[in-house]
Amino acid sequence: MFKKILIANRGEIALRIIWACKELGIKTVAVYSQADKYSLHTRFADEAICIGPPQAAESYLNIPHIISAAEITNVDAIHPGYGFLAENPQFVEICQSCNIDFIGPSAETMRLAGNKSDARKKMKEHGIPVTTGSKEVISSLDEAKKISRKIGYPILLKASAGGGGKGMRVVRSASELEDNFKLAQVEAEINFADNNIYIEKYLDNPRHIEFQILGDQYGSIIHLGERECSIQRRHQKLIEECPSPAFKKELRTDMANAAIEIAKETEYFNAGTVEFLVDKDGEFYFMEINARIQVEHPVTEMVWGIDLIKEQIKIAAGKKLSLRQKEIKPTGHSIECRINAENAGTMVPSCGKISSFILPNGPGVRVDTAAYQGFEITPFYDSLIAKLIVIGKDRKESLQKLNRSLQCLIIDGIETNIALHSKIINHPDFISVNIGTRFVEKLNI
Repeated sequence: MFKKILIANRGEIALRIIWACKELGIKTVAVYSQADKYSLHTRFADEAICIGPPQAAESYLNIPHIISAAEITNVDAIHPGYGFLAENPQFVEICQSCNIDFIGPSAETMRLAGNKSDARKKMKEHGIPVTTGSKEVISSLDEAKKISRKIGYPILLKASAGGGGKGMRVVRSASELEDNFKLAQVEAEINFADNNIYIEKYLDNPRHIEFQILGDQYGSIIHLGERECSIQRRHQKLIEECPSPAFKKELRTDMANAAIEIAKETEYFNAGTVEFLVDKDGEFYFMEINARIQVEHPVTEMVWGIDLIKEQIKIAAGKKLSLRQKEIKPTGHSIECRINAENAGTMVPSCGKISSFILPNGPGVRVDTAAYQGFEITPFYDSLIAKLIVIGKDRKESLQKLNRSLQCLIIDGIETNIALHSKIINHPDFISVNIGTRFVEKLNI
């Protein structure tokens, strides 16, 4: 087992990894930017090293600085969390060249998963259903026009190296294509240093379902059920549930088998997520593989009773997967709300000092956060400040817990989307599971 791990991240996920390491008896090293000098992950790690100024490109994305911190502190491994360098195959290879284990999948698997168009092509070759789309990345506007006419509008432009809703544009007519194609390329270049775009048929208001997978380095792969991630705004997830509240047993079985098959085809190990879209007729289509831990992983942990971060560490340390598919069973229903520092109407990030920070508690209530009273929210990073997670014996009880927990969550000094979450979970269509990825957009809430 590792003796010391460097956490190449910040915020709540950095703290979450620290907690897992402490329980495993592993020492931790936190890295931080100048803006995060007083962040909690620097306080609770065994060691902390400043790696640069506030801008992510000069700190949390600065590979030489992170590797230097790892070598100075003599760590065995690096955990990337999510975002930043978590899906960067070059970073994986650099870690390996420096005799530092990377807690995640191989660079080869990550490279395939990261290239969305290549991943779609490979899945199609192996009989996994995918939406109609371009076979390769699109190099010109003329090519995009030709393929879009063939597929039929609406279409979706997506960054080939993308994720997190960046570099995605819905195009509903030929007149919208030129401007959106250029904008998608610019967003892709800014966010991923790769302006390649591919096209797929846009499904109107599908459900977004993802399956959690775990695999060791010896070929054993299991799934930990599905998460319902349909409540989104501008391709950004807001609320996630485990299990999906509207799944028939046959569909769950078919999608789980497909997720396992996809993991095998990509020789996947460590924790990962296979994402699908489900249309109004109950047909599912492969969307992408996320080669990292997900923001919404806590709902799976709550229902399946498995610490995914600990499992990641054990797998990276060469341990065989001790979990067997037939031996693990889900219990209860869990829901997570992403609490963001933002204006709920415009989604513009809200910066400033948190003057009051009061968290809900009680049986079945969990809050993952690195914020505290007096903490300064800066404009340099993602607006996520907390994840409110609840679990009940069923969805009805889970919603009751979530409703009262949102009422008891007090964050003053900045704007948040707490009120938006309350509106969503109390809407009759949400309660009756009449949901899709355009739920928030259609209801204009």
